[in-house]
Amino acid sequence: MEAKPSPDSGALTHVKRGADGRSESQMVDVGSKTPSDRRALARAKVRFPSGVLQGILEDGGPKGPILEVSRVAGLLGAKRTAELIPMCHPLGLHHVELHFSVAEPDVLELRCSASVTGPTGVEMEAMVGASLAALTLYDMTKGVDKGIVIETVELLEKSGGKSGTWSKG
Repeated sequence: MEAKPSPDSGALTHVKRGADGRSESQMVDVGSKTPSDRRALARAKVRFPSGVLQGILEDGGPKGPILEVSRVAGLLGAKRTAELIPMCHPLGLHHVELHFSVAEPDVLELRCSASVTGPTGVEMEAMVGASLAALTLYDMTKGVDKGIVIETVELLEKSGGKSGTWSKG
């Protein structure tokens, strides 16, 4: 059995050297890790052409209640992350929540938080939740203007596990 790189070593934990010396992907074994309370917060920013966001928020979108459908899509995405990201472990999430806010006159910010007590973090679940909510928002509003842009998907903070708390400065 090969030695696993420590998270602090800078090595990629999902890559190992095969018998022939080539890199191979691997799912990290978390079976011996102590479960701990873990939480992550991610956001996506969606920029609309001038005036489009205001109109959608006031009148609704062409396909119905865009924020609620996007919220449900984000929840579903977070719950199904292990089916979408190959090396993610399936997690029994305790909670997932999505919030929407106008960050700038033409920018909607989506924040997705996820929490679990388990052997591995929920950063990917929060990011997939924010991403899928943003993609659904685009899908539901592209009939108004196809110039909508998903600008950012990023982790804002995480807590729990061996590496502890991290926050985007």
